[in-house]
Amino acid sequence: MWSWKKIGGILLASCCFPYVVTLGWTGDINGKGKVLEPADPKLVSGRQVILDRDRVSSMDVEQYLVGAVAQQIPAEYELEAIKAQAVIARTYIYGQMGDRREIAESELDMDYLEQGQMEQLWGTKDYMTFYEKIEEAVAQTNSQVMEYEGELIDAWFCRLSAGKTRPGDEAHPYLASVDCPEDLEADGFLQIREWLPDEFSRLISQIPDGGPVSADQVPGKIQIGERDEAGYVSLVQIGNYPFTGDAVRYGLGLASPFFRFEDHEGNVRAVVKGIGHGYGLSQYSADKKAGEGWTYEQILKHFYQNIVLISE
Repeated sequence: MWSWKKIGGILLASCCFPYVVTLGWTGDINGKGKVLEPADPKLVSGRQVILDRDRVSSMDVEQYLVGAVAQQIPAEYELEAIKAQAVIARTYIYGQMGDRREIAESELDMDYLEQGQMEQLWGTKDYMTFYEKIEEAVAQTNSQVMEYEGELIDAWFCRLSAGKTRPGDEAHPYLASVDCPEDLEADGFLQIREWLPDEFSRLISQIPDGGPVSADQVPGKIQIGERDEAGYVSLVQIGNYPFTGDAVRYGLGLASPFFRFEDHEGNVRAVVKGIGHGYGLSQYSADKKAGEGWTYEQILKHFYQNIVLISE
């Protein structure tokens, strides 16, 4: 069984089902051999990310956040939703830094889009509009992070929930289960995957802390053991071994741990809802709420309960 500490590391690394597959590095931050100066003076915090890829240079955290947020959330989303994401990303970086004033990029385990990659992703026509929008979101939330009882939170987020976000454990009481009816209408909300028994059993048998599952045990010996209050799978018995829902999600490459299995003409079929682990902020729901006039502060305090926003 996976501990919360182990699961937490994976959630922070992946956070949500990727909005894009990160493109190859072009070498330098702007792809032209030097680091751009921030266009907005608010993109200066005094905290540095040490760029330790091909060479050693540095960038202010606020400027770095533009590329990080560009990777994490669709740029066409409402500004207030992107501002919420900027606070989430900053909270994560500051949490990794602790009392330090700088951190190596390799320590962050955080995807980042360079300006050339943004242009390739968004197209030349929309590149400047989207870039300035994300830069504005970072600048307008300058230095803001989230705390719970005086400590930076684990600001987890997902692309879209299965209709309700998941509750946290005792160490994460601010991760409440929040209804997200908007997510039910999102593109990609429902996915179906199917495997031959041999392939399914091979993938399941490779999951750490599990055990070997044979092809003749599936799909007949698959049973959902537990779901949390939001409906996400906590425990599933496959063959003779128990697995966590999160472990099965990663082992099979599912979009979410909200799933069920069924027999489809002797093959194993998974019906999956949502995109991402389901904890914390649902980006799709946040975007819809922003479109209804919610501010980023209201959005964050809706998904992370009893937190405070402070400037560091």
